[in-house]
Amino acid sequence: MTIATQSPTEPGLILALSKGRIFEDTLPLLEAAGITVTENPETSRKLILATNDPLVRVLIVRATDVPTYVQYGAADFGVAGKDVLLEHGGEGLYQPVDLNIACCRMSVAVNAGFDYETAVRQGARLRVATKFVHTAREHFASKGVHVDLIKLYGSMELAPLVGLSDAIVDVVSTGGTLRANNLVEVEKIMDISSRLVVNQAALKLKRERLQPIIEAFERASRGASCINTK
Repeated sequence: MTIATQSPTEPGLILALSKGRIFEDTLPLLEAAGITVTENPETSRKLILATNDPLVRVLIVRATDVPTYVQYGAADFGVAGKDVLLEHGGEGLYQPVDLNIACCRMSVAVNAGFDYETAVRQGARLRVATKFVHTAREHFASKGVHVDLIKLYGSMELAPLVGLSDAIVDVVSTGGTLRANNLVEVEKIMDISSRLVVNQAALKLKRERLQPIIEAFERASRGASCINTK
């Protein structure tokens, strides 16, 4: 699909993406909409990247910041993982498409020698390290498990190794990092994929530009599914 030529006075669009897997997995969807990003964020120092369409630019931000940039209109649309959206709350965002990209799962993991099932069954109060505090709190509350949540921003696997926590809640793709650090998954909380998020005001004011892109993303992701392997 090719985007029609726009008038120079027509308002442009800004897409918020994070580096890494989401960026790479979004590129084919953009190409389906006739949009090609002209620079690689891994090698460029620029935080706003041009595309072959002079009225579409890509904003490179942290994954956790994508919903905020879109919510407040600094970006018109973006791609964010379900994990990030659950923590954000989704306020002010339209989420029209599950893109089924950047697939992973959110799980509970512990040291290989820790008897998680017995601790839960006996009503032990667990210390859980995570950056997904909202999701972890809801998960354990639904099971009637008492936890003390410790918020961390990186290297979750380290927390059980040094005695900071009994367990972690984190996103897992292949499980390789867990195994390398003698940790095991003991419970899957949910499957995670990335969604298209759109600023609600932009959807009204820039519908003529946004709608074809949304539809192209939807067609390109149709039939795709997330298959997580350990």
